[in-house]
Parts: sequence; structure tokens; C-alpha cells
Amino acid sequence: MTTDQTPTISVHFEAVLADITDRLHNEFAGLAHDFIAGIVRSSYEELASRATVTTFVPALTERFARERLVALDKVEGGMSTIPTVLFLCIHNAGRSQMALGFFEHHAAGRAVAWSGGSEPGEKVNPAAVEAMAERGIDISGAYPKPWTTEILRAADVVVTMGCGDTCPYYPGKRYEDWVLEDPAGQGVDAVRPIRDEVERRVLELLASLGVAAT
Repeated sequence: MTTDQTPTISVHFEAVLADITDRLHNEFAGLAHDFIAGIVRSSYEELASRATVTTFVPALTERFARERLVALDKVEGGMSTIPTVLFLCIHNAGRSQMALGFFEHHAAGRAVAWSGGSEPGEKVNPAAVEAMAERGIDISGAYPKPWTTEILRAADVVVTMGCGDTCPYYPGKRYEDWVLEDPAGQGVDAVRPIRDEVERRVLELLASLGVAAT
């Protein structure tokens, strides 16, 4: 780690990032290779600066960079205009991850959602993972990440959960603030009612967007 908190990238990881860039350039051929390389590098640096174990950072980097490029594609008009939602909380480890899990489950591709945090944690809350698994929804592969300008601009609705003034504001967006108890540090028994309230609100949100829930 350098003194400015930017991770030092080894020769091995430089090669990995180059491979990720090539794959994403094949998906987003309309974007310059160098531009995609910059998105990939900044995504890696953002995740690696918070990671205690870097083994899975390259795979997460590719997922994060792809999300950002899809969002950018929507902003520039290359993606369909299906409803897009961004769920934000502080650590992107509990409430926003459960909301994203329920949204993707109930929307079933008829709407798009992302999540992010103002101060992303190191991992998703295990109690939230367990509580969602009880409902048949697997969020064990989710990972905390920050919001980005591309994703914020692409969202039609921004749902905030406890991040207050640290959550970003972008003019012209529909904002909703969901007042929910923070599941951080709580066991699964305490998380279940939070989970259920999140699902109720997600279903209401989908209905307001005209999206039929499964």
C-alpha cells in the first residue's frame, strides 16, 4: 500500500487487469480500449484499498467494472430504458444488499438495480446472508462497493438507507429514504424483521415503477 492509500499493483495483477480490459472491450466495443482500462484500474484500486485478502479482488474488479460500463451505456442511450434503481447505505453490507437481492428476485430482469455504500465494509453481513438464504435468495456472492458517478447518473430511483448527508445527491433523480434498523452486529433473529420490511418496501417500489413482481 502506498502512502496515498493507492494499492501498488504487481506485475501479475497488471496482466490480470489487462485480460479483464480485453474481455470487457469485447463486450463494450463502442468504448475505447484505454477508457475501459481506466475504469478497470480505478475499480481495482477502489476494491483493493479496502480488501484484507486480495485473492478475489480481480474477479470482483471485473464485476464492478462491468456494472459501471453498463451504467455508462444506459446514460449514453445505448441501453433499454427499463427502470433502474440504486440502493445506498453506509457499508453496503446489510440493508442495501438485502434490498438488491429482493429486487433482482422479484423483478426477474424486468428492472435493473445496483447497490453501493458511502463507506463500504469488508464483507456482506453473515446474518443478512443467512436471513436471505431462509427466503431462498443467495447473496453470499455479493460484495461491498462504493457508489460511482456512472451508476448514480444511470439510476432512475435512488433509495437511501441511513447514510444521511454522506449519500450522494444528483439533481433530477427520484429519491426515497427508507428508515430501517441497521443489521450490523446483530444476529439472524434480529435481522429477520429488517429483512421482511426490506422486502415489503421493495415490492412497493416495484409496483410504483409499474414492474410486475414474481
